[in-house]
Amino acid sequence: MTTRYRPRIELDAATVRRARSLARKAGRPIVKLARDHSTVSVERATLRLAGLAGADPDGTPWVNRLVDAVRGDIGLEHGVALPVWDALLRGEAEDLLTLAQKASAGSVRFHLPEGRAAGKATTASRRQVMAGIKAVDTRRRERERLVKRLGDPPRKPWVYLIVATGDIYEDIPQAQAAAREGADIIAVIRSTGQSLLDYVPEGATREGFAGTYATQENFRLMRAALDETSREVGRYVRLTNYASGLCMPEIAALAGLERLDMMLNDSMYGILFRDINPIRTFVDQRLSRQIHARAGIIINTGEDNYLTTADAVDAAHTVTVSQLLNEYFAKEAGLEDWQLGLGHAFEINPELPDSFRLELAHALLARQLFPKAPLKWMSPTRHMTGDVFRGYLLDAFFNLAGAMTEQDILLVGMMTEAVVTPWISDRDLALQNVRYVVGAAGNLAEDFHPAPDGFIAQRARQVLDEAIDLLETILDHDNGLLDAIADGTFGLMRRPADAGKGLDGVARKAAGYYNPASEILEQPR
Repeated sequence: MTTRYRPRIELDAATVRRARSLARKAGRPIVKLARDHSTVSVERATLRLAGLAGADPDGTPWVNRLVDAVRGDIGLEHGVALPVWDALLRGEAEDLLTLAQKASAGSVRFHLPEGRAAGKATTASRRQVMAGIKAVDTRRRERERLVKRLGDPPRKPWVYLIVATGDIYEDIPQAQAAAREGADIIAVIRSTGQSLLDYVPEGATREGFAGTYATQENFRLMRAALDETSREVGRYVRLTNYASGLCMPEIAALAGLERLDMMLNDSMYGILFRDINPIRTFVDQRLSRQIHARAGIIINTGEDNYLTTADAVDAAHTVTVSQLLNEYFAKEAGLEDWQLGLGHAFEINPELPDSFRLELAHALLARQLFPKAPLKWMSPTRHMTGDVFRGYLLDAFFNLAGAMTEQDILLVGMMTEAVVTPWISDRDLALQNVRYVVGAAGNLAEDFHPAPDGFIAQRARQVLDEAIDLLETILDHDNGLLDAIADGTFGLMRRPADAGKGLDGVARKAAGYYNPASEILEQPR
């Protein structure tokens, strides 16, 4: 991707450097924490990359069964790779699936190999996991060929539209219709509550509440349908889903294997809004981002969610802090600038005087701080009242702000927000809104130059200064970012590090811990 942006507001370069430096200092202990721990989902993701798939008759995935069996025998402190492949090499089963089935029945016992046996298990596990990672590499090259042949959308921003019926077979025609009407990115929003499932459902699903389950088969079906539509419309249509919650690394692996293009993958969303344990989340997000980096997937972060619970003016600096932290965590995991779909949102109360000018200031600040990143701009939700006419106007102003500040990914707003799940006709009207504004004002950024010391510029600098103050406050805590999260710094949610869902699935690594997926993904391609 190339950046089209030319700075519109003057930010002090030293101040920007200080903000990034503070974010690095706040983030480093979290990275160390992630390096020092593993989780059940990290281990299951490794087995998925090695080719283990499917579920037992009760719907429990075999990766869960196998990890639970190893954990029951020897714990997770050394990882599952050495005991699992040692069992295979000892002839306990001819393949991973059979081993998982036998382990589930209690007919296999696991132990930690030593000496030559450990070396053989290391080699065998690395070879099999590498085959899965090479499959991810193949899907990335496949995407690159399709983009080269079919082309990207002819203009920015890319139009991002959500589909969410609960039934994958209903989602598909709606997604295809949206692409024909101008959507560049289809996001299949995930069923409510899936982030709290400590397993990934199996197969195509036809029931979901306010969304459709994220499964490997659903990924495959939608990707195939959008490939068909991409050829029809003459441009590559991207597919988005969610790598968050208790199965973040596993879903990232499935996304890489099925050639998804974008994944919602925020470092703190699950902590703040799903009460998932902070340590579990930070460990899981690091491996998930390493997989996304390898797969060439663009991540979308979740800063827009903070403004659904906290005031969008008072808490604007928390969005900037989160963006800076997300940038650090992402780059440390291997993601490049073009993969950083950092989030922000149009959520200021429209009744507030100068609300649109404030929105422009916040959007310009994000655009200038991250000039090479494909920023994801979220449409209004919090102040949508059910008045569809007012809502349609607010969405038009959102689209205009996106055009004026050169946002890259524009999430299409729905005038029926807070009323109903959108009908196809609602989406068509919303896309008409986007087409008109982008067509009429898409190049307005070229002429938009806020006064150097005017309201917009001063507001942007104020938010950056407040972000620096907050980062300094975070560093003053004994446990840094973990204490800040516990204190309710982000989104007003208090989430202590020793509580939350999924904590029992975290293990501190022992001296002999081995994970072939982590080892491979840590190395440069």
